[in-house]
Amino acid sequence: MTQNTTRTMTKALEGVRVLDMTHVQSGPSATQLLGWLGADVVKLEAPSGDITRKQLRDIPDVDSLYFTMLNCNKRSITLNTKSERGKEILTELIRRSDVMVENFGPGAVDRMGFTWERIQEINPRIVYASIKGFGEGPYTNFKAYEVVAQAMGGSMSTTGFEDGPPLATGAQIGDSGTGIHAVAGILAALYQRESTGRGQRVNVAMQHAVLNLCRVKLRDQQRLAHGPLAEYPNEDFGDEVPRSGNASGGGQPGWAVKCSPGGPNDYVYVIVQPVGWQPISELIGRPELAEDPEWATPEARLPKLNKMFQLIEEWTATLPKWEVLEKLNARNIPCGPILSTKEIIEDPSLAANEMVVEVEHPERGTFTTVGSPLKLSDSPVDVVTSPLLGQHNEEVYVGELGLGDEELSLLKSNGVI
Repeated sequence: MTQNTTRTMTKALEGVRVLDMTHVQSGPSATQLLGWLGADVVKLEAPSGDITRKQLRDIPDVDSLYFTMLNCNKRSITLNTKSERGKEILTELIRRSDVMVENFGPGAVDRMGFTWERIQEINPRIVYASIKGFGEGPYTNFKAYEVVAQAMGGSMSTTGFEDGPPLATGAQIGDSGTGIHAVAGILAALYQRESTGRGQRVNVAMQHAVLNLCRVKLRDQQRLAHGPLAEYPNEDFGDEVPRSGNASGGGQPGWAVKCSPGGPNDYVYVIVQPVGWQPISELIGRPELAEDPEWATPEARLPKLNKMFQLIEEWTATLPKWEVLEKLNARNIPCGPILSTKEIIEDPSLAANEMVVEVEHPERGTFTTVGSPLKLSDSPVDVVTSPLLGQHNEEVYVGELGLGDEELSLLKSNGVI
């Protein structure tokens, strides 16, 4: 899926070697981004492979979509890092890498014999990035999963409706959200290395990344000290930020309103800006509300947001969401249809923007995946299929590390690779 270009371009991270010792989602999402940006990402797996190769399979005995969609643009090698020869080979891989990324449990890499101090001895220029569930403290050794991070980072307590339980979001803010934070840290460390000549340690915790993404809720926690939050639809406020349904969370009120024919995703999200009220009142057949002092100003509408969106919904419920979208956009009213996963995967504009791309896999055939959201004018992205397990063993171990063919065979028979 190469973007059209009139001249040959190098990629932003061309020449950067990444030793990818990550698994599942948070780490692989980070290293895949690095690969899209042009880094040479070598995914080091145990001989049994990343666990997600076999999880949630839709086709028997073929790498799952869980794996393929998180590991494009990488090479795969296998290595038993518990063996002595494996440790020697890992040492050489570290020596020749610019970046090393891991998301094992706390202390796992140290127990292999590769502490940060040891890694610095091997390669003083390496950027060593670790993704963990939590920072130092009482949670350090807790096992972290996507929704655990959402629970402990402020997302779940503020997601859902007032009279319902806390909810997880479908966006993987704990895993992939942390991966994006890790990429930012890695790129900053690579940039600083240009002036210092030294690599450095990059640590990112899933709880911390989720918290960063929930900062507006901490803003509102502090505002509560001065009274109820007027832009929230909630009637009662305690001493914690409540769940507020589909409220926008910003300075302009918004809500998801129902459309025809009333299916699970027949909704449009509408933002009511001050300048939008007059055209909205016309659209819903209530033009008098634009002049009515009970409705004419944002201050007048704020105490009755539920009623306001109910009036809007009485109009939208009679029309399909795409027609609602057309009418609102024609009047410059911020809005967006709720797109289902099926609609997204079939959206021609997302395909045209190379955000939904088709990739050829040697065993499963074509699969659809998400393309790079980072668009750089001088660093085009080719989304290349994920590697088969150990596909690049010979290329890396013989062609780059200089091991002999005979030793490669011996490593295989001894279970080192």
